[in-house]
Amino acid sequence: MRKLGLGKKGIEHRIKEEAQQLVETFAQANGQPLDPSLPITNSLCNVISLLTFGQRFSPEDEDFQKLVKAFDFVLKLVGTFSHILYELFPWLMEHLTGPHKKALSSVEIASLFAKKEIEKHKEYQTLHDPQDFIDFYLPEMEKTTNDPNSTYNEENLAHCIMEFFATGTETTATTLQWALLLMATHPDIQEKVHKEMEDVFGSSCLTYYQDHKKLPYTKAVIHEIQRSNYVFLCGIPRQTEKDVNMQGFHIPKGTLIVPDLHSVLLDPEQWETPEKFNPNHFLDMDGRFMAREEFLAFGAGDRVCVGEQLARVELFIFFTSLLRAFTFQLPAGVKELSLVPALGITTHPQPYKLCAIPRCST
Repeated sequence: MRKLGLGKKGIEHRIKEEAQQLVETFAQANGQPLDPSLPITNSLCNVISLLTFGQRFSPEDEDFQKLVKAFDFVLKLVGTFSHILYELFPWLMEHLTGPHKKALSSVEIASLFAKKEIEKHKEYQTLHDPQDFIDFYLPEMEKTTNDPNSTYNEENLAHCIMEFFATGTETTATTLQWALLLMATHPDIQEKVHKEMEDVFGSSCLTYYQDHKKLPYTKAVIHEIQRSNYVFLCGIPRQTEKDVNMQGFHIPKGTLIVPDLHSVLLDPEQWETPEKFNPNHFLDMDGRFMAREEFLAFGAGDRVCVGEQLARVELFIFFTSLLRAFTFQLPAGVKELSLVPALGITTHPQPYKLCAIPRCST
């Protein structure tokens, strides 16, 4: 990931291009009500496509849309009753119809898409100038061809690609959907974000690595979106690699641990108003951004989210690009939008529409 530019300015240019494409897509609605979920997902999928395949896909590309819809269906099914039954009784569910059958078909669609791109890269392999994840992976396969214990193979490569898309798209897309919903329902906060950007930068372009520290309020809002609407029901499961004694409890080696990060992100002993959307949680008395140890949206320790840096850059660039270009409002006649999450593997908003009104200064 570091070789692909993660943590460097090089990747930011590509993210800004996708953010601009999203701005143009929203502008085409001419201020009429729109559902932002699919355009946001398309844009973030293309960021992963650039890292993985070295290219972006047009929203009109049929194969790309099949890929997007396949991941969307699978991720919405995970955690449902049908998925639980499949995990408990796979031998039985194989003989029954239901959404799990479509999910298996969707996984196959994604796998075939990945393998098709792998074959293209093998045909036009750029060993001396790798451009994407597949380019870096293929030489490792060649180095370990004669190693029977090597895990470098095409099947694992396809699985890595699928995991990139599943985890690298869904979480950030869901966070941005919550972001726009919260801005539309908190117009005062939305205007403070816009005013801060205008006061500090005017019409100048923003960059993450140079500018995010200059926008303490905006940064606090993004963190509060992640805290108040944490996108997972629980943390990613882990397994203990040795016996552990913690606060009087014995946890044997090999135990599956599912961390409850909500218990920290919504802890009333740590946050002034844990159940409310309140950017002041991340600001000190002088309005400076204040990092919080209790902010565990990306996990913690050696197994912290591998895509944390990418997600931070994406959220900042997409969020600021959209709020500089538009004022987000509820559609005419709509007094409020539901803030109750729809539950799945992620806690995404209920389907909604809002109006992206172009700002005069855009």
